[in-house]
Amino acid sequence: MNRLVAYIVRFAIILFGYAVASLAASAFLNILFLASLGYAPAQAHPAATASLYFSIPFVALFVAYFGFMPAAIVILIAEILGRRDWLFYALAGAVVAGVFLGLVDNVRDSPFAVTEASAIMAVLGGGMVGGIFYWLAAGRWAGSWWKVSTSPGPSGS
Repeated sequence: MNRLVAYIVRFAIILFGYAVASLAASAFLNILFLASLGYAPAQAHPAATASLYFSIPFVALFVAYFGFMPAAIVILIAEILGRRDWLFYALAGAVVAGVFLGLVDNVRDSPFAVTEASAIMAVLGGGMVGGIFYWLAAGRWAGSWWKVSTSPGPSGS
């Protein structure tokens, strides 16, 4: 029973980490988009700042949707191998973003196709930011469910 609780808790932490990573990648992409339009924090209109409260969670839904399967594979590999370093998660986030770009590129007439080099780099950077924030929220304890200690029963002596 103790091991089952450890699995459930770790699964909840993984889901929380994935939500944090999706929000962080979305915030990164939103801020890059605003910066590409010439908005600086000092001169940003209050409407642009207020719109981030809606657009970051909304874009995070798309980020989470499109990155779910490759991220699930990466998270499973990280959990089995017990990887706990931030660089692994940053590079894994870039790989997840690259898989998304590759899948979207193979589907013709896709509205999500990214062809400009700056947009590709932004998506890869968003994946790296998401990977780092996943590490901050959940990746630092990867593989911890392997080492659940069970208290020994009565010794019988």
